[in-house]
Amino acid sequence: MCQKNKSDDLKKVNFDRYVAYLDSPIGLLEIQSKQEKIVELNFRKEKRYKEQLDSTLIEAQKQLNDYFSGERKEFDLALKITGTEFQKDVWQELMKIPYGHTVSYKDIAIAIGNNNAYRAVGNANNKNQIPIIIPCHRVVGSNGIGGYGANTSRKKWLLEHDKNNLKGDKDE
Repeated sequence: MCQKNKSDDLKKVNFDRYVAYLDSPIGLLEIQSKQEKIVELNFRKEKRYKEQLDSTLIEAQKQLNDYFSGERKEFDLALKITGTEFQKDVWQELMKIPYGHTVSYKDIAIAIGNNNAYRAVGNANNKNQIPIIIPCHRVVGSNGIGGYGANTSRKKWLLEHDKNNLKGDKDE
């Protein structure tokens, strides 16, 4: 996720968005919804707003808790994805990455029919406003883990979490 200044963040939450927080094993999550769809998920150091929950956020909190406890492998939430057509193509492809698996930026570029766009895929991955739910952490560089806007230690944790919980599945 890209780095933003505080004034940009303050403009985002207004009267047409609801906000929820979740203490996760990798930090405080701020989840925002609008018109019954998840629009953003961010890592925060502290709560910035008074929680205003709607049914979408209550379900998101439940599904994220299930994910972190190892009980959920896929999310079933309505999302409002905003970006360029290229970014949306990348994010749609990210949601197809199986739980516990990783792919390269080049793999995503090939899957969306733009074989040489792996750097652009990396940029789109970095702009993902709904990490974890849109699993950008499952995209790795060909020569290592690659970057992660929320820091690489969180990415490593998420990858290890997915891998460890996949081992317990007999059907996989």
